[in-house]
Amino acid sequence: MSSTPSKLDLSSFPNVYVLHTHVPDAELHDIEQHLTKSGAPLTYDICEARLVLGYISKPRRAKFELQAGNVRFKGVDPLYLTSAAPQTESMPEPGSPDLPPAKRRKLRKIETQSTTDQSTASEDEDSSTVGSKTEAEVEVGAEPLSQLSISQTPVPPIIDTLSPPGSPPISHTPKDFAGRIKVVNLQWLNDSIRLGYPQDVQKYLVYEAELLPSSTRSQTRSCPAAAPCPVETSRDQDGNTRGRTIVSRDILDRAKAEAEAESKPKPKAYFSRAAKRDRLSDAAKCDFLNRSFTSTTSQNTFYQQRHLLHQTTSEYEEDASGALPPMPDWVLQNKLYSCERATPLNSPNAAFSAQLMEIRTARLLTNDEIGVRAYSTSIASIAAYPYQIHSTGEILALPGCDQKIAHLFHEWQTSPDHRTQAAKDIENDPVLKVLRLFYEIWGVGAATAREFYYDKKWRDLDDIVEFGWSSLSRVQQIGVKYYDEFLLKIPRVEVEAIADVVERHAKKVVDERIQCVIVGGYRRGKVESGDVDLILSHPEQSATAGLVDKVVRSLEQEGWITHTLILNMTNTKRGQETLPYISNTKSAGFDTLDKALVVWQDQSYRGKSSGDEEGKELKNPNPHRRVDIIISPWRTVGCAVAGWTSGTTFQRDLRRYAKKVKGWKFDSSGVRERGSGRWIDLEGWGDPKTRCKDAYEAERRVFEGLGLQYREPWDRCTG
Repeated sequence: MSSTPSKLDLSSFPNVYVLHTHVPDAELHDIEQHLTKSGAPLTYDICEARLVLGYISKPRRAKFELQAGNVRFKGVDPLYLTSAAPQTESMPEPGSPDLPPAKRRKLRKIETQSTTDQSTASEDEDSSTVGSKTEAEVEVGAEPLSQLSISQTPVPPIIDTLSPPGSPPISHTPKDFAGRIKVVNLQWLNDSIRLGYPQDVQKYLVYEAELLPSSTRSQTRSCPAAAPCPVETSRDQDGNTRGRTIVSRDILDRAKAEAEAESKPKPKAYFSRAAKRDRLSDAAKCDFLNRSFTSTTSQNTFYQQRHLLHQTTSEYEEDASGALPPMPDWVLQNKLYSCERATPLNSPNAAFSAQLMEIRTARLLTNDEIGVRAYSTSIASIAAYPYQIHSTGEILALPGCDQKIAHLFHEWQTSPDHRTQAAKDIENDPVLKVLRLFYEIWGVGAATAREFYYDKKWRDLDDIVEFGWSSLSRVQQIGVKYYDEFLLKIPRVEVEAIADVVERHAKKVVDERIQCVIVGGYRRGKVESGDVDLILSHPEQSATAGLVDKVVRSLEQEGWITHTLILNMTNTKRGQETLPYISNTKSAGFDTLDKALVVWQDQSYRGKSSGDEEGKELKNPNPHRRVDIIISPWRTVGCAVAGWTSGTTFQRDLRRYAKKVKGWKFDSSGVRERGSGRWIDLEGWGDPKTRCKDAYEAERRVFEGLGLQYREPWDRCTG
């Protein structure tokens, strides 16, 4: 930014606020210095500003920044903004081959450092795995592929916006901004500094909104009124008028005025010990119950009083007479582990569980691991309850459900739309919307999503492409490129077709004794799946060593696999032995088997061989899918199938149960004794006569060896 000419005068403008988005700290300091020297009334509270400057060019981004700053506003007529939009250079018509996709245009170049994502690395054996895309999702930093390059054509610069030479300076007064807030591109300040007089704001306008009156119940305590300080005027070397506040006896006069104001009687504020206790409890637990998640809505609400659980006469009589439905044995025995009970796919309380899942996701995105585990336990317990819940007494009787869950159920049950206030606040919160958007990118975990938002100041996928594409790992680049396709669900028929192709190629590279098991949500009975999880195994121990590499190469030759993101051969390198009790690898996690995370595209489509009218091969219209190919040795295939089939909480409780009850360490590669580290053969591999005939028999033996009743896959849907 050029030096400020002394004749530039911005003192007639209203309060000015500078957005920090995409502005380095050093440049931000220079901008604020220029504004101060020019006499602009600079403010650090966007709610006080009427003119907002920033490196933004989209109305959507401007609107988001205002919402994030708790500005209460209403958008103006878009036709009004169109009439004042800046003129730009001529561009190719939409659809022209010379015009790159508008969604991926690069506004300006910012150098970023390469980062390695660690947010989706597998957690340790006792930590929750809720929210992970796969059981062992890891991210490997790699150089970006050349075929992933996205157009970096810059947006045409604003031209024809400068006032003609010799034209009179444009005067702006606070009246021009009365009741409105204007978001203006920072280029306005650069041009004004360069020419020495303020340019027309309308020509650089990005977004304009009408301000709404602030809430009458504000949390901010206003300062006592004091007499205005006298101001003396003078002229500088250029003849411009400057004002200077005279600070004479200021401290004593203002202190006296404040003392008088404090001595006057004040209206008694609402206060209760119960309210204070609840506020402290909520703050300690970081709870979403009966309060807004962020300050976006809290500026309109001083406090939302928590309601007590009311018990009607009929409910009291039911409790007294024992009219509640007969409780299952796991409730009467207070069994906390979800692996000790059946959890069906279709629960009679699925609607309420969905509300709790939304809160759990918010906990995950806000780095509350304890809250994630607590909500996971409650959701699994409610999903296993065989009756529709009608009272808070039933909630409190379930293992893992406390008073907090009972409050949420009462609120959900009594609300007209069966929605809790906590779920509504989470759904409408602008920060959580962006975090969820980033979290749904394949290869991005909750920690990386927070890094994108808070550290890098990104707000949408366009920001990731424009300002940080080179810093993404290869997995993340693929996740952004096929973001919309990966969100599409996969029907069961297509899952089966993918499994048939993989099994055919596995038998091709080994022999016909290869077994392929479809695990994940498909085996639990889901109608649609987010990805496809397959386990390959072979009765011969040597046949599974390095098998994943052979299968992937064979599939790539026929074009089924378009991208191989992760090819992990950890199990082969350690001789296909069960993971040691004390592992040398940091955060080994639940799954350490050989695996390949690949992008799949069906090669069967109409017109592939015949082509179009000109004989050119048609583009494959089939969507890209996420496929995980896992290789398990036959000696522990039952552990692998049990872990990859079960729901996330069921997996976690299998490990917890093995640790607390048996003193064992359980993961998908087998079971070891915690004291000696000895491998425990639950599947009868030691004696060739007792070896399992298939993976399903091996899975049943794992449950028997753990002392658990075998649960069918559709009874492990813990959510």
